[in-house]
Amino acid sequence: MPQEGQARHVEIRRGAYRDSVALMQVSRTVAAVPGVSSAMIAMATELNLDLIQDLGFDRPDGAGPNDMVVAIAAADQAGVDRALTAVDTVLSAGPSRRAGAGPVAEAAAPHTVSAAAQQHPDAELALISVPGPHAFTEAMDALESGMSVLVFSDNVPVELENRLKDEATRRGLLVMGPDCGTAHVGGLGLGFANEVRPGPVGIVAASGTGAQQLMCLLDAAGVGISQCVGVGGRDLSAAVGGRSTRPALRQLDEDPATDLIAVISKPPDPQVAQQLQAEVAGLATPVVLGLLGAGSGDLTSLAERLLDQLGVTVPVWPTWTPGRARPARAGVLRGLYCGGTLAAEAHAIAGATLGEVAVDDLSASGHLVVDFGADQFTLGRAHPMLDPALRNQRLATGLADPRVGVVLLDVVLGHGSHPDPAGELAATLAAAPHDAPAVVVALVGTQADPQDMDSQAKKLTDAGAYVFAAHAQAVRHALALLGAAE
Repeated sequence: MPQEGQARHVEIRRGAYRDSVALMQVSRTVAAVPGVSSAMIAMATELNLDLIQDLGFDRPDGAGPNDMVVAIAAADQAGVDRALTAVDTVLSAGPSRRAGAGPVAEAAAPHTVSAAAQQHPDAELALISVPGPHAFTEAMDALESGMSVLVFSDNVPVELENRLKDEATRRGLLVMGPDCGTAHVGGLGLGFANEVRPGPVGIVAASGTGAQQLMCLLDAAGVGISQCVGVGGRDLSAAVGGRSTRPALRQLDEDPATDLIAVISKPPDPQVAQQLQAEVAGLATPVVLGLLGAGSGDLTSLAERLLDQLGVTVPVWPTWTPGRARPARAGVLRGLYCGGTLAAEAHAIAGATLGEVAVDDLSASGHLVVDFGADQFTLGRAHPMLDPALRNQRLATGLADPRVGVVLLDVVLGHGSHPDPAGELAATLAAAPHDAPAVVVALVGTQADPQDMDSQAKKLTDAGAYVFAAHAQAVRHALALLGAAE
């Protein structure tokens, strides 16, 4: 945050488009330049312009989403100059080339999905991660090349999603997504993926972090998965109607490595849920439904039902208690999430106790749950599991708000996620006022994840947070703290 007396610089670079993940990395590099107190290099979407203004910079006029905005605050003008040099150096370097790839290999790199398919005729799956307006074209190119598709991209119109899924059905292929955050196919984790053991449970997930939570709880109980097929968060909506869920179920039913199937979804359309139950009844493999908001309980109880059906003892789910926690105080709940399904589960559990809980409304003064991975918060920005800056900024605001009684957060580990999400959160917690509200964290991960689950938990508890491996338990603990304070 810029301070009084600091040198500030804001400029617009017209038509200088760069990927949001690349710009996130540029921002981190520039923020580390000596003398720089804050830096944000991003595409000039409305959300990013609001963030620049929230950081204390003047909002630039006349900028659009195809322009790049560079905002820097430093101790003096020399610091700003060093930061601008770093911006130009990193941007001019471009993406790093693959080790050992010479000019011939670089020139031969395919520029379209169909060209890549011609070079790799045995390929069966294409992963699409491009800005939402371009995802349809690339995914259709993959289908026409005979490959199933995982569409990581979000902000894809629902009518285009349906066209992709109908084309996949016509060709005997499968579309995972759009907004498919995670999958495990053929032993390979795709998107945001935890290190989980192989086993007998197949998962169809109209969710990302919900699938990660389930896989991590099963792993903690010593149970692995055969496949996890993500179908996109809208697949069981009325508009999409389970277009990918049904073929995914049939594929798992035919998989000899799958003894038990779990289906996870954010609250589905009631009619689509009924159709799904009829589909499940015709399968040979047993299926356990975990449809949030449809009377099937929470993700933790789903994991426990699966373990019961497999004859595995349900363990005591890991928890980590802080040495010096902040005392509970009366106030409202602030749920600040990177994971959409976890946010939906928090809203369902909290709403049953607290009554009205607002969703994704940053101006709400009462109880609130926000999914910072929702489309409106990722336009021109990397997903918050990669770049938690927006969530952490709102966390700082919540910790300083006397109306807030408890802050509830998720930290999701695994490949693709931030290398040290707990460290960034701990820094924000350490800077909070002494009378800040209590903090409860759901830590989703496994002991084999690259971030080291136990060390992440320690950073959070050292900062005064209560930490739970089971998200539903974290939500109920936050509610208990509010109830005790009341």
